[in-house]
Amino acid sequence: MAIIPPYLKKGSRIGITCPAGYMPAENAQTCIHTLQSWGYEVMVGRTLGSHSDNYFSGSDEERLEELQAMLDEPSIDAILFGRGGYGLSRIIDRIDFKKFRKKPKWLIGFSDITVIHAHVWGRYGICTLHAPMAAAFQDGHGKNSNVDTLRKALSGKALQYQCQQHPLNRTGKAEGVLVGGNLALLAHLVGTASELNTKGKILFLEDVGEYIYQVDRMMLQLKRTGALQKLAALVIGGFTDMKDTTRPFGSTVEEAIAEMVSEYDYPVCFGFPISHGKENVSVKTGVTHQLQVSKNKTSLKEL
Repeated sequence: MAIIPPYLKKGSRIGITCPAGYMPAENAQTCIHTLQSWGYEVMVGRTLGSHSDNYFSGSDEERLEELQAMLDEPSIDAILFGRGGYGLSRIIDRIDFKKFRKKPKWLIGFSDITVIHAHVWGRYGICTLHAPMAAAFQDGHGKNSNVDTLRKALSGKALQYQCQQHPLNRTGKAEGVLVGGNLALLAHLVGTASELNTKGKILFLEDVGEYIYQVDRMMLQLKRTGALQKLAALVIGGFTDMKDTTRPFGSTVEEAIAEMVSEYDYPVCFGFPISHGKENVSVKTGVTHQLQVSKNKTSLKEL
């Protein structure tokens, strides 16, 4: 059974930490003010705007210590990750989840945060929030539609989305637990303690800045593990800032993915508003959803 952390109320406390890449403190100010305007208290960790002189927001030990403290602290009701990048997989095996399992809290983010989403759901059955992070609040001064989906999710509202028809969609209706995230990270987790079990699940994928052949290779890796074989459905979000080689790969990213799963018969939708781009709505991973792909539109709703 899925374990859904308590939803937030006015006065609930949200911790902000950066477990991976560096983020300037000023890039989170709009986020902090917005969360406070929603009635939440905010506790900011030292990794946000740290004095790091390299890619990371601190040493592995510093990032681990701060994340561990926020996971263990009973007064913190949710953890919003400042940004992704790369770095969680360097510390994930050293995190102690004993106190977190006794008092689960919402873990919020995407991109590199896919690592902890997959780990926490796969090992402990605890639901998390694949959602915009601190920098997203700057676009629209905390009032953009993506951020609003996070506000609704944290307050406990059931989420439902629709998107337009795509020529590569495969119609059908399915129910299942929603899991997924960044394709590169999910491929990276294959063979580790954080690898996702996708059997019977609705799997969603997105990515950014990859070559088309790399996306094809990562999808093939998932396919060879059996991760694409027995899905309930597949949801493809945005694959933004894609690149091609000098000698073209020969298809678009969407065409490559469609070909990779052409032998299966589950519903597939493309163009869902989860991405590193302008559209990135919040979804609750580990929660059962219903996907319906018709000739005219696609809908995904939380059950």
